[in-house]
Amino acid sequence: MPVINRVAAFSDEVAAWRRDIHAHPELGYEEKRTSAIVAEKLKAFGCDEIVTGIAKTGVVGVIRGRKNGSGKVIGMRADMDCLPLQEIGDIAHKSTVANRMHACGHDGHTSMLLGAAKYLCETRNFDGTAVVIFQPAEEGGAGGELMVKEGLIDRFGIREVYGMHNMPGLPTGHFALRPGPMLAAADRFEIEIEGRGAHAAKAYEGIDTVVVAAHMITALQSIVSRNVDPLKSGVVSVTYVRGGDAFNIIPQIVTLRGTVRTLEPQVQDLIQARLTSVAQQSAAVFGARAKVDYRRGYPVTRNHEVETGFAAEAAKDVMGADHVQTDIEPSMGGEDFSYMLLERPGAMILVGNGETAGLHHPAYDFNDGAISAGVSYWARLAEKRMPA
Repeated sequence: MPVINRVAAFSDEVAAWRRDIHAHPELGYEEKRTSAIVAEKLKAFGCDEIVTGIAKTGVVGVIRGRKNGSGKVIGMRADMDCLPLQEIGDIAHKSTVANRMHACGHDGHTSMLLGAAKYLCETRNFDGTAVVIFQPAEEGGAGGELMVKEGLIDRFGIREVYGMHNMPGLPTGHFALRPGPMLAAADRFEIEIEGRGAHAAKAYEGIDTVVVAAHMITALQSIVSRNVDPLKSGVVSVTYVRGGDAFNIIPQIVTLRGTVRTLEPQVQDLIQARLTSVAQQSAAVFGARAKVDYRRGYPVTRNHEVETGFAAEAAKDVMGADHVQTDIEPSMGGEDFSYMLLERPGAMILVGNGETAGLHHPAYDFNDGAISAGVSYWARLAEKRMPA
């Protein structure tokens, strides 16, 4: 079956919701306006139950099918938060909030799931219960984990759970997924380098933390290239360097921060151990000290094999088999949907955003051309997993 006709008919309405959310972005756990819009629309659609305040600003809607003999309960999740980034694109719905923008497409994710809720409330052509999950704080705030901790899965009796994310570079209207590791574990680290501050004209009297940091950054890049099996995956990125306040002072302390991405626990353990050792020994060579704070973040987003097949079949029903890739390479990006997949079987699928700016780029914008495909996928998934 192609894109659902009813969905195509109201796709412009969904696009208008999306552009409004885009123009009013909110950071994790601050999505009060977005949450209110979601709850208001779910009520207008006729959702059987609407719960707000889960994980602070999360919203959950319950839609019961015409029948409920199957007892099946399918969860479908979208994220709502934006990024702390200044938008540079010249679009009519450009962010109205300084240093805030939807640079990852969560405005599109939220709107597409709202569109699916509208369709499912109208038709209810399924035997079971569809639970639409609007999650806060995906961008580093672990809103998915908090929703799980606050009882999301058991409270609503969810048996399977599915997620969707847009993907720039994948043609619009195409889908992609894979069984097993789909997205990486996302850890973070902070290294505080302490040397001996000095006048820059008398560097020999100090221990130059800037020089230590420069050597350390280079040494950290050897961890993956010289310690990790080249047939396995790992990324170490230093993304923050802070030290000093004047051109003529060697700072006492320099701080480095960054992220580590892995797909396998053995590689994760190896990189954590090597990063700590390399940092401390690099500092010691110069007579400095390094304090390493390594924190594990989102786990690997691991699709369950059977449910990945269900998701792929729903996507094929909507767009045709030639528009669905089922063996995409894993991405080293991270996702806190992983916490939900640790609790119940399910799958994350990617929907094409076309040739747009990349995720987290200040010129990114969600492609409204993907809306009909995304909404139709959600609708077909519910109907296919819970046939009336």
